Amino acid sequence: MLQGIKIVNLAVNLPGPAAAQRLSGMGASVVKVEPPSGDPMEYYSARWYRDMAAGHDVVRLNLKESHGKDELFRLLGEADLLLAATRPSAMQRLGLDFSHLQKQFPNLCMVSIVGYPAPHDNEAGHDLTYQAKNRLVVPPNMPRSLISDMAGAERTVSSALALLLQRQLTGNTDEILVPLSEVAEMMAEPLRYGSTEPGAILGGGIPEYNIYQAADGWIAVAALEPHFKNRLEESLNIHTIEEYRTAFSKETAAYWKEWGQHLDLPIDIVR
Repeated sequence: MLQGIKIVNLAVNLPGPAAAQRLSGMGASVVKVEPPSGDPMEYYSARWYRDMAAGHDVVRLNLKESHGKDELFRLLGEADLLLAATRPSAMQRLGLDFSHLQKQFPNLCMVSIVGYPAPHDNEAGHDLTYQAKNRLVVPPNMPRSLISDMAGAERTVSSALALLLQRQLTGNTDEILVPLSEVAEMMAEPLRYGSTEPGAILGGGIPEYNIYQAADGWIAVAALEPHFKNRLEESLNIHTIEEYRTAFSKETAAYWKEWGQHLDLPIDIVR
């Protein structure tokens, strides 16, 4: 659906490259511009870095030098969208903020990934701190996923599509900021509204939406809707959480997954 759309991605690490990967999967062509030292993601996870950059043209430019900036401007002259994840103050020093770029490239849309909304958009942050602020970290355990970054990538994609649609409908280009702290706050809404607090409906408070120890591991049971719950309880003749625990402890996790598939029940193995 994005065939013919050209994207320049200045963002390294996450979530910019993940967003560029998604947009590329929709048909856009992507040029990834890295600093001379490369993308730190290649050091953190070389395989993930390669997967996210697959099919992209990767160039390394020093944007603090005139030659590097001239080459970037050549790329922007052919581009529809710029992705960036550098603090606004640094972009302004380089003359790469949207107000400057729009004058030279009136056809260019821009999505800027920042840590916090203005006036704190130049403050430092990372996925871990955004999650910690929103009670998504349970010490001493580290988060199992980079929720803020991956959700930020999806917010970046939707923002890019909105800008491209606006340009098509009105002819106007614009910039959208994606503050990752706001994305983390959105991802924490189930907790903030109490739905996933310990003992709440989605926090272990009801037997039909819970995790259980099987004979050789654990399973997740998500029979939340009444028709799922009724089918489950009638099939096993169980009603209380103690009866659920006893029933599921008698067979292996693989058995219960296959059993659930046979009865069209949402049951899976906890890996």
